[in-house]
Amino acid sequence: MQSQRTTRQSPSTSSTQMQPLVWPHTHAVSHARAALPLVTRVPSFSSDGQPWTGGSLSDVTTNLARIAMRHARLLAALTLAVVLFGCARAAPAPAPSPPGARAEEPTEPEQSPAGGQAAGAEQPESPQQRPGAGEPRPRPYNRVITAEAKTRDGLFKTHRVGTRLYFEIPRSQLGKEMLLVRRAARVPVNMGNGGQELGPSQVVKWERLDNRVLLRTVSYETVADSTTPIYQAVRNSNNDVVIGGFNVETYGPDSAAVIDVTRLYTAPPPEMGPGNRFRNQPDANRSFIERVLSFPENVEVEATLTYPPAGGGGGQQQPSSPFEPNISGTASLVMHWSMVKLPEKPMMPRLADKRIGFFSINQLDYGRPEQRAEEREYIVRWRLEKKDPAAQVSEPVKPIVYYVDPATPDWLKPWIRSGIEAWQPAFEAAGFRRAIIAADPPSQEEDPDWSPEDARYSVVRWFPSTIENAVGPNVHDPRTGEILESDIYMYHNIMNLQRAWYFIQVGHLDPRARMWPVPDSLMGRLVEFVVSHEVGHTLGYQHDQKGSSTYPADSVRSATWVKRMGHAPSIMDYSRFNYAAQPEDGIAMQDLIPRIGPWDVYTTRWGYTPIPSVSTADEERPTLDRWAREQDAVPWYRFSMSDSRGADPGDHTEAVGDADPVKATGWGIRSIKQIVPLLVPATVHDGDDYDDLSQMYGRLINQWATELRHVAILVGGADAQEKYAGQDGPRYQPWPRARQKDAVRFLNENAFATPSFFLVDDVLRRIEVEGALRRINTAQAGVLNTLFNDRRLERLIEFEAVDNHDGSAYGLLEMLADVRGGIWSELASSRVTIDTYRRELQRTYLTAVRNKLNPPAPPAGLPPQLAPQVGPARATSDVKAGFRSELRALDAGIQGALSRVVDRATRAHLEDARDQIRDILEPERAGR
Repeated sequence: MQSQRTTRQSPSTSSTQMQPLVWPHTHAVSHARAALPLVTRVPSFSSDGQPWTGGSLSDVTTNLARIAMRHARLLAALTLAVVLFGCARAAPAPAPSPPGARAEEPTEPEQSPAGGQAAGAEQPESPQQRPGAGEPRPRPYNRVITAEAKTRDGLFKTHRVGTRLYFEIPRSQLGKEMLLVRRAARVPVNMGNGGQELGPSQVVKWERLDNRVLLRTVSYETVADSTTPIYQAVRNSNNDVVIGGFNVETYGPDSAAVIDVTRLYTAPPPEMGPGNRFRNQPDANRSFIERVLSFPENVEVEATLTYPPAGGGGGQQQPSSPFEPNISGTASLVMHWSMVKLPEKPMMPRLADKRIGFFSINQLDYGRPEQRAEEREYIVRWRLEKKDPAAQVSEPVKPIVYYVDPATPDWLKPWIRSGIEAWQPAFEAAGFRRAIIAADPPSQEEDPDWSPEDARYSVVRWFPSTIENAVGPNVHDPRTGEILESDIYMYHNIMNLQRAWYFIQVGHLDPRARMWPVPDSLMGRLVEFVVSHEVGHTLGYQHDQKGSSTYPADSVRSATWVKRMGHAPSIMDYSRFNYAAQPEDGIAMQDLIPRIGPWDVYTTRWGYTPIPSVSTADEERPTLDRWAREQDAVPWYRFSMSDSRGADPGDHTEAVGDADPVKATGWGIRSIKQIVPLLVPATVHDGDDYDDLSQMYGRLINQWATELRHVAILVGGADAQEKYAGQDGPRYQPWPRARQKDAVRFLNENAFATPSFFLVDDVLRRIEVEGALRRINTAQAGVLNTLFNDRRLERLIEFEAVDNHDGSAYGLLEMLADVRGGIWSELASSRVTIDTYRRELQRTYLTAVRNKLNPPAPPAGLPPQLAPQVGPARATSDVKAGFRSELRALDAGIQGALSRVVDRATRAHLEDARDQIRDILEPERAGR
């Protein structure tokens, strides 16, 4: 399950081609129209009898003379036109102008007293429609906001006049910062799900410049106190970007600027569009405003945007990279924009601490007294204030409310409510009673304006999707980190994932896991667990992968410990179900599933407990530091090391009992061996195909490989605890040589030995005609490549260099020799024979070594975010030398074993292996 999403825009997509809504002006045209307020287009004819559509008065006169020579019968009518052209009616009264703005002559036809268009008058064009329009010329209010207008009052007034949308923005809201949130309300097939955010939220504000209004984005990446000398320099280097510019159409009461924002929503600029999903602009004829609501703190707009295929053909939208959605043909989606006023009084932020697992925002503060540009980091959290500040535990002034999506299957709604409110005890430790509550949304009759896309409401959304996941993002104030709203995305197939995980991890302990479909009571509890995890993300918490390694390994098999503490201290850990437990342990079935644990309570207390005696974030630091140091005495309060770079074996996912990965993985393999015979009875039913059996068999092999990788991470690993100055002991402590060497022994005996317990004919001959070799080999390759990770190999070199004085390090060459000895162990036999599975593994070993010595080029077009996060081993390190030495030793071992080979397949394999070794060591021979 993910926590935070990251969106990126590609310069080749349509959204980047859209231009900001800033309209050009041509003074000559506007001046001509100002002189001729009544007739803006003269009804005239060309010499061939067709309508003639342009020209000045002299042009008209010239054409009249020419026309008179050829069409005498029209002379009278044309003369009358000239007379009308030169006789302007009395102009209406000018529109009101705001203080400091220049009054302009109106340019549009008169309207009837009822506010409609004058009889026979031409439909006026808005200045936003006229590419040649000059200086903005506001018109009388009733000519813009006519009697047909549908008006809503709120943060500012919204008016819908026909197909056009107007905002009436009072002076009091100009310059006020608002959060703009964009979501997809409805989407076409293959473009995600309705309700998802389509890009990061951003702070915006409205500004008036003479008779124009600008919409700007505001960044808080760099800041400085406005009282400091450097403040203006910071502002000069962080100018607010204009994403839209609008002529003032008219002014309302109190000089409220009325602007036409239709195209802001029907042809949105990149900052407001649907991201990188389309390469062209919406079709104006098929894009329109659908819904507009205004409330005291926010304005909500929905619009249908229709995108034709790229290039105008009938084919597919071509994504700018193979990793973006490919939408077939024309696509219409309904986008929803929330513009929410940020709090007038910002929440006092709380400084982040690397020892505590909160998400955070970063600001580069140039106004601090430190002799550097200081990066300030504040945690992301909800604003909770006590109704009774003197009470030890009080209800909050405003609780955190999550609504349950009406689209959720009815039988699951109670479990989702329970998953939300499971966090209440954690908030009680922070001093708040009923701080977080679940609610059902109002009915259509109770509130016809309620919408789950409205950024005022936090909703647990239920998406009809085959994605096996759930996501818990949040929308927060970039000034302080205050969470303003959060939606949790529950994809329908999360149930399939939970059912599978539960079966392959604890199917030998819970008979309900072997009933497909599983009972509703079990599936409801599994969904509740996922909801609680995602709620944790929306409260501001990161994953706590460290937690499961802080419990003593033997404790996870103790029924009394697990009942009191759980098998991991946090529901934010990817420590799913207790696969280390065995039937004889007697652990209750309800205790096999994670729940809110000690780490969750501690972290909530650290982040949400009020500190009433202070008034600034800096004054909170001594108290927060004292609370953080509780981790020295209570290991399960600790959080993952901020820069361990994968070196901490306790900081990996999907682990139970990883205080001792060798012991816990041994128990896990015992569990898997018990589950394999349950595959067919659980998944095979009369009249059904074997898809479930195939899926669960594959997932069970993946579970085996995942647990074995926990052991591989021990090699070159170090126990890590995040500490600040003043705390005793090192932050990193390499694992002892004996434990690392024992880990490699375990892998040789369990990962690299053929897992015959998976080779069950009753399964294999039902699910595929071939593939068993590939499945086993793929799993083993994953473990081997984890062991041969470049950073791991370089740590072995460095640890040995630092600790060589006492011989306590497990060095690179020793490790490589141990692995070679295990994978090629048959070479030491008196009668050498190697089975098919082992031959596959040995070829995989040679491929892995080849990639270390002669690494292939990365795939063309691979986006940077998908490229490996660690680079190749340094050319100056001992890694390549070590592998070359191993290949030479292996070649000698194969040469000596060939005389003892007893079958043709083994001989052919070993001769081929020698050829490969020669090609790897001498790539020029192989044409590399």
